[in-house]
Amino acid sequence: MGARSLVVLLFLMFILSFSSAYQGKKKQYKPCKQMVLYFHDVIYNGKNAANATSAIVGAPQWGNLTILADKFHFGNVVVFDDPITLDNNFHSKPVGRAQGMYIYDTKNTFTSWLGFTFVLNSTDFQGTLNFMGADPILVKTRDITVVSGTGDFFMHRGIATIMTDAFEGEVYFRLRVDIKLYECW
Repeated sequence: MGARSLVVLLFLMFILSFSSAYQGKKKQYKPCKQMVLYFHDVIYNGKNAANATSAIVGAPQWGNLTILADKFHFGNVVVFDDPITLDNNFHSKPVGRAQGMYIYDTKNTFTSWLGFTFVLNSTDFQGTLNFMGADPILVKTRDITVVSGTGDFFMHRGIATIMTDAFEGEVYFRLRVDIKLYECW
């Protein structure tokens, strides 16, 4: 029995030596596709219907549908259909549309939750990319998830680093979206 116990103990130690955590270098992933795009959001304020690309569709009891609510815009739900460009010029030729919504979901700071799709239709890009995640607006750069895509981006996944590239009051903002796709089919 003693020799058998020793063999079992040595076998378990052998197995454990291979299953212990390795403290070496983490694997560095390289994106299979990268691109930088800009989307331009013009919020409807009751006076700019001809130029607006987004509208408040839900507001808290103390708010309304033409002006973002006080208290960090908490409770506002905004839908958008924004032009996407290759550079930061609002008047550049669009390569697609950013379509989706953002929800201001925090009562004590400017934070929103984003859920949107880039519908790309240009000579360089055909298809969609779907994004979602938290957007702590006051942080310079924020990461959101690329959850999937269609067309040229079929089943692609990755990370999009967004940053507010321009901000003009509560009517216009432009986001720079640095997309890194790590799963490309």
